[in-house]
Amino acid sequence: MAALQSSPKFTGFIRRLVEDEIVSAENMQNAILSAKKAHQDIVPYLIDQLKIPALQIAEKISQEFGEPLFDLSIYDPAQIIREGIDEKIITKHRILPIFKRGNLLYIATSNPTNMDAMDAIRFSSKMNVEAIIVEYPKLQKLIEQNFAEADTFEFSDDDIDLNLEQEDISQKEDEDDDQKADEAPIVKYINKLLIDAIRMGASDLHFEPYEKMYRVRYRVDGVLRQIANPPLQLATRLASRLKVMSQMDISEKRLPQDGRIKLKLSKSKAIDFRVNSLPTLFGEKLVLRILDPSSAMLGIDALGYEPEQKELFMQALDKPQGMLLITGPTGSGKTVSLYTGLNILNREDTNISTAEDPVEINLEGINQVNVNAKVGLTFSAALKSFLRQDPDIVMVGEIRDLETAEIAIKAAQTGHMVMSTLHTNSAPETLTRLRNMGVPSFNIATSVNLVIAQRLARRLCPQCKVPANIPEPSLLEMGFTEADLKHPDFHVYQPAGCSECREGYKGRVGIYEVMKVTPEISKIIMEDGNALEIAAASLKSGFNNLRRSGLMKVMQGITSLQEVNRVTSE
Repeated sequence: MAALQSSPKFTGFIRRLVEDEIVSAENMQNAILSAKKAHQDIVPYLIDQLKIPALQIAEKISQEFGEPLFDLSIYDPAQIIREGIDEKIITKHRILPIFKRGNLLYIATSNPTNMDAMDAIRFSSKMNVEAIIVEYPKLQKLIEQNFAEADTFEFSDDDIDLNLEQEDISQKEDEDDDQKADEAPIVKYINKLLIDAIRMGASDLHFEPYEKMYRVRYRVDGVLRQIANPPLQLATRLASRLKVMSQMDISEKRLPQDGRIKLKLSKSKAIDFRVNSLPTLFGEKLVLRILDPSSAMLGIDALGYEPEQKELFMQALDKPQGMLLITGPTGSGKTVSLYTGLNILNREDTNISTAEDPVEINLEGINQVNVNAKVGLTFSAALKSFLRQDPDIVMVGEIRDLETAEIAIKAAQTGHMVMSTLHTNSAPETLTRLRNMGVPSFNIATSVNLVIAQRLARRLCPQCKVPANIPEPSLLEMGFTEADLKHPDFHVYQPAGCSECREGYKGRVGIYEVMKVTPEISKIIMEDGNALEIAAASLKSGFNNLRRSGLMKVMQGITSLQEVNRVTSE
């Protein structure tokens, strides 16, 4: 009670928090002053700044005011009361009408002392209102997912500088007055989604219209997660805004389009978004790929290569000629691996040219060409031009056809280092894929130096990972050896989940199959051997396949067996 006597000005749930010694009187006084200065409600301030659990605050408020405590995680958003409610009140005051009984409207709120909010909703709905206490983060999330018209996001337009200089003003002439009036909230909403995606470390954003709903999803650590459900009636405006930002033709809604957004986070850092629109049954779906140039500057040690794999990679980069191929599915990190190698080779005495579709990461000192098939600038055409540009190193974004493959191999055989990618499942299959394209076996055996197949697996959170109890027969069946199980440092961990991670995972790590083309493998290629024979020779030479490399990451406690099973085959 001493704290209470020394701070008689505290009332309501603030008084209870101090009285129960959850917050000291001094810290509470500072919090009240700081929140008032920042024009912020005290509840989110206590959660964000003093790190008081939201549930604990909600319980104290419920006890103090005798109002029920409700868990919004079990609430169906389809039941939100929208009729007769001014949505600006919801987004401004962070309250939500969740139930209605007769003339009584039940309002979800994290702070029932905000009488301005209750009066505003009472006036708007012309109904009696009653408060229901909820946790602030759950309330905030529900509002953001269901009300895109908010003009009170904690976001400043000064934070970013969108590259919209080439925006075609004439494209806006057909917009009606209502749409122009709503333009600012839409702009803020999309800007916030872009910034949030970067903060969460997402690789892709999906804007998806359906018959009865619209959703926004982020791909974080390789897994898609639903982030927001804007009102369906905003689908056209969201698509139009993204297309304007990407310098696409907003009047063309029947054909897919490609564009690009440049977002400047500061004077020294910018993020590019590669944008693609796709006409679907219920509107245009847009997917944004985040292209972060800093990912190429991580360095080879950050990618997850085992020491012997790193050594093979560096040896291949040191060779004056030959071909280095990287393979894997879309989103497996091939581009980052290529650019990591290019960054190592990017010196004053080296001429490097790349042909890409499109250029994803801009590196100073490298001559980068955007492939454009519409005007005849194909991979093969760019390669032919490169060979007349006195190159030392040539990078081709992808070998898609025989013509490109033949020119690339010719370059590798005439004193140039060539780097490229293919879409195959493993390193041995890459060599047989070239042969299936029509490249003679002799040319493959004499030009390819190294093949890297890769996948990305989620890293276990170091804060909360726990040992997994898996029977030895099951471990042996999954690919571990008797020697592995007898090793004193053998441990298998599984995800648990904590406040520092997402479902027990935090970040991603590469899993690699690095195969050097040895004389034995060259002989098999020359004899038209199949991928199985090449794989057997690779293992005999001591090169781990993807599965084995993944199991090594499990033994090191970096990832889980579930993740390795997800990204590799047994």
